[in-house]
Order: sequence, then C-alpha cells, then structure tokens
Amino acid sequence: MKITLLVVGKTDAAYIRDGINEYLKRLKHYISFEMEVIPDIKKGKNTNPEMQKNKEGEIVLSKLAPGKELHLFDEKGKMFSSVDFSQFLEKKMISGPKELILVVGGPYGFSEEVYKRASSKISLSRLTFSHQMVRLLCVEQIYRAMTILKGEPYHHE
Repeated sequence: MKITLLVVGKTDAAYIRDGINEYLKRLKHYISFEMEVIPDIKKGKNTNPEMQKNKEGEIVLSKLAPGKELHLFDEKGKMFSSVDFSQFLEKKMISGPKELILVVGGPYGFSEEVYKRASSKISLSRLTFSHQMVRLLCVEQIYRAMTILKGEPYHHE
C-alpha cells in the first residue's frame, strides 16, 4: 500500500520543512509514502471562503481513482492514540486500498463534496494547530505508527 499526504499550499517555514524532510527520509524504510502539495488557492476580492474550499475540493477529488481511499485530518474527526492510529494503518495495509490518501485541508477546511467522499475524519488533537505545523505532526505520526507496527523503540507507552 502507498500513503499519500495531500496538503494545501507550500510549507513556508524552513524549520517545519526540515522536520518533514527528516521524517520523509525515515519513512522510506517502512512504506511507500509521498507528500503532495496542492497549489494554494489565493483569496481574491471575488473569492470567499466557500469558493476557496470548493476549488481546493475539486483538486482533492481529482486525485481519487479506483483503489484509492480518502481520509481527512479534521478537527471534528475521530481521535486516536498513537497505537490506535498504527492499528488503523495496519488494517488498511492488510485489507485496504492500494493507496491511502490522507488530506490536510486549507485554512477554511473542506468542501461538502470532499466530506461526502471521505471514508473518515481523523483528529490529531482537540488543540488547534497551524496548517503548516499539522503537516509535520501528520508525517511524524505516520512514522511513529510504522515503528509501533515493527516493534521498534521510537514510541514509549
């Protein structure tokens, strides 16, 4: 199985890019993983948040094809412990899709169409994080899940 993390807009902060790159390098040893950047939809005079969500949503949905399953990182999603998240990924690897697409939305969240097509919503925390920081947290949690599944000493209970 392949995991693709879709994110809206480039990662601006160098320290976050450095952290993401470190975990991307580590993940290569465990699973086929890619972080794909969806171009930022710039808010103009005639663009409201709903229009922006819809435009971003069209791009997200264009990435779907048979054999791909969509899951959203969303503040209203299901909260997992790191062990539970690793078990979620393990189930997907055993009997799930060819590709798992995990999405970090833009500043206004997701369009209704994206919510309708998603298999689930996953919450990282009840706290609010910047969209830049969430990328790093997602990549780290995927790496942590892989080390848990392999019984490696990265994660401590």
